[in-house]
Amino acid sequence: MVLYVVGLGLGDEKDITVRGLEAVKSCKKVFLEYYTSILGIDNARLEKFYGVPVILADRNMVESEAERIYEESLLENIAFLVVGDPLCATTHTDIILRAKKLGVHVEVIHNASVMGAVASCGLQLYQFGYTVSIPLFEGDWQPDSFYDRIKYNSGGGMHTLCLLDIKMKEPDPEAMCKGKMKFLPPRFMTVAVAIEQLLIVEDKRKEHVCSKENMAVALARLGQPDQKIVYGSLEQLMSVTTMGPPLHSLILCGDIHPLEQEALEYYRVCQEDYMIMEEKIDL
Repeated sequence: MVLYVVGLGLGDEKDITVRGLEAVKSCKKVFLEYYTSILGIDNARLEKFYGVPVILADRNMVESEAERIYEESLLENIAFLVVGDPLCATTHTDIILRAKKLGVHVEVIHNASVMGAVASCGLQLYQFGYTVSIPLFEGDWQPDSFYDRIKYNSGGGMHTLCLLDIKMKEPDPEAMCKGKMKFLPPRFMTVAVAIEQLLIVEDKRKEHVCSKENMAVALARLGQPDQKIVYGSLEQLMSVTTMGPPLHSLILCGDIHPLEQEALEYYRVCQEDYMIMEEKIDL
């Protein structure tokens, strides 16, 4: 019996590999990890295409009840579906290790991820340094550990991919105070919010790592038909109103090779990127 950890790619239900689809169809239960990323489609479309029911695995299940996913793999095939590639998040590696310690046979089926798709903008992947995650600030809670990694990359002339925070099925504190379990609506960090937070940290640290003049690339919905890529300064990108729905990510540019620059010019910010939000899809 096998625990299949299957990457779904970045687009829709059809981005799964042939090998991945065959594995899913052989499984008694199928779980979809539903908090480190999302697909641009609903669960019903996955179930229709795969021909099997899909159980949503939220943050609580993945982090606190993961045994529900892998323990049954000792008796029957189980699939754990992950948007993008399965091994781009440490949470999934932890599940694999725990399953192996239990004696479960684990098979990872890879797929496209944001880590490779960022090359769509023209920047060369081997010019990237550390990837960082930027969390949504909450009041006075404003962690800035990512700043040191950005500084390290910048010192070596390397680009930095910034993965932006998402909040899925977060408990409502007010409801919890009343003894009720209620969840807040999903929240997705936008490029504009990420840049605002970067500049807040820069103003606090004052180490000349993230100025408004720094060049960057804003990306949205990579791998989907309506993906959006815009190149410009942080100040320019913070005012872009046409990035559209999630997921967003941001690249802080290091030293730019002439070939990279030529490619980036196709995505240079223009007047259309500042259109009034009401004329575009609401976030």
